[in-house]
Amino acid sequence: MQVVAALIVRGNRLLVCQRRESGRFPLKWEFPGGKVEAGEEIADALSRELREELAIEIGSAQEIFRHHHSYDEGTEVELIFFRVDEYQGKIVNRVFRDIRWAKLQELKTFDFLDGDLPLIDRLVGDGVPR
Repeated sequence: MQVVAALIVRGNRLLVCQRRESGRFPLKWEFPGGKVEAGEEIADALSRELREELAIEIGSAQEIFRHHHSYDEGTEVELIFFRVDEYQGKIVNRVFRDIRWAKLQELKTFDFLDGDLPLIDRLVGDGVPR
């Protein structure tokens, strides 16, 4: 399964989102995004997910990190992360319990999904790639 996620940048902060209590991985933090549907291009999936979750239209997105992760219950995913510097619209929280703008140094204080941790380590050490 492919999953796309956006690193939405505002100054020196990134938008992080907390999952709701119900559903998979309750209350875990993540970057906005989701599953790529069958026959869908990854860029189209990213645009769709950000529209559905945050009510924004992205202007441009650049892939910055990709890796495979196997969750304990057996789900295997290919995670594809994009840097998003430009978007249209005002961010509206449509699906999450909480959303926050976090500094890079703060990222390790959030309880992120395990699949996001390799990227978190890289971001904290090297910053957000251009």
